[in-house]
Amino acid sequence: MIQNAIASLFYTHSNPTSTFAHMSLSLNAGQVAKAKQLISEAKSIVITTHKSPDGDAIGSSLALYLVLKSMGKKTTVIVPDDIPEYLQWMKGCDEIVVHFHHKEKAEAIVADADLIFMLDHNHLSRTGDMENGLRNAKADFILVDHHQQPEQFAKVIYSDTASCSTCEMLYKFIVWLGEKERIDPYTGECLYCGIMTDSGSFRFPAVTAETHLIAANLIERGVDHAQIHREIFDTNPKDRLKLMGYALNEKLEVMEDCATAIISLTQDELKRFNYRPGDTEGLANQALSVKGIKLAAFFREGNNEIKISFRSKSSFDVNQLAREGWKGGGHVNAAGGSSTDTLENTLNTFRQQARSLSSSIINS
Repeated sequence: MIQNAIASLFYTHSNPTSTFAHMSLSLNAGQVAKAKQLISEAKSIVITTHKSPDGDAIGSSLALYLVLKSMGKKTTVIVPDDIPEYLQWMKGCDEIVVHFHHKEKAEAIVADADLIFMLDHNHLSRTGDMENGLRNAKADFILVDHHQQPEQFAKVIYSDTASCSTCEMLYKFIVWLGEKERIDPYTGECLYCGIMTDSGSFRFPAVTAETHLIAANLIERGVDHAQIHREIFDTNPKDRLKLMGYALNEKLEVMEDCATAIISLTQDELKRFNYRPGDTEGLANQALSVKGIKLAAFFREGNNEIKISFRSKSSFDVNQLAREGWKGGGHVNAAGGSSTDTLENTLNTFRQQARSLSSSIINS
C-alpha cells in the first residue's frame, strides 16, 4: 500500500540522519540542530529568492513562510522583482514584498532581520539589486538550494545538486526540523507547484522515486494536483499565447550543423504582445524540443541587459557554458546568464560559440 510505504519512509523526526534512510542526505544531525537553534532564537526572519522568480522560487519561499508563520515566527518573503501572474494564486503571495517596487521597505526589513533564508539561489548576486543590502545584513543565513557551486558563507548550507527542485529539498528540511505536521494543504500546494514546475512535470532526469513519494505524500495531505496543473498551464492570457506563437513561428532559428536552436525577442516585440513577467517561460524548452537539437538558448532584451536561458539534452553542460561566458550558472541541462552587449552582438557571439563547440554538442 502506498500509504504504508510513505509512512515508513517519512516516519521519524527524532533522528534526522535516519529520516530519509533511502534518500540522499546533505545535512548531518549537527547542521539540523544548528538550523533549529537559529530559527528558535530568531525574532525576525526574511526569506529571499532569485530575480525573475519561477515556480520553485515562489513555491519554496511561500511554503517556508507558511510553516514559520504557523510556528509563531515573524517572517517576511522578499523577492527582487515581479511575480509572474500564473503563480499568484498561492496562499501568502499577496504578502510578499517586491524589492523593485518597495526598495526602502524591503531593505529596512532585511537590515532588521536576524535570520535570512536563501532559497533556490546559490549566490547573492542572483538577487540583483538586493545583493548589497543582503551582504551588509547583520543576520545569519541558511541556504537551501540545488544549483551547483553554492557561495560558502551561510551558517547552514543545505545544497543538493542532484535534487530536481528546491521544493523537494525544503520538504525534507521541514521534516528534519520535526515540523512535518505543519505541511497543510496550502503549504503542500506551494511545495507541489515548485516540484512540478522545476521537474518539467516530473519528466526531467533528476526526478527519482523519492520525488514521486514526496508528491504522493503531499496529495495524501490534501493537495489537489490537478488544480495546480490548471493554474500553471491552463490559465494563459491571450497575449501570452500570441507571443509564444510569434516567437515559435517567426523567431525560431535552427543551426542544424551544431544541433543548436535559438529564439530571441526584442523589447519592441515584447511590448507588441503586452509582455508581463513569466510570459516567455518555457520558450527555451520549446526550442530544445526540435528534433535533432541538443542545445537551445532563449534571449530576451531588457532595458540594460539581455537575459539568457540555456537548455540542453544529454551530457552537454550549460551550467559551465553560462558560467564561463555569460555571467550565470545553474544546472547541467538548465542554466541562465546575461549580456550587456546589444542583442545583435550577443546573438552573434553565441552563434560563434555554438559553432566552436559543435563537436561537443553533437556528441553529447
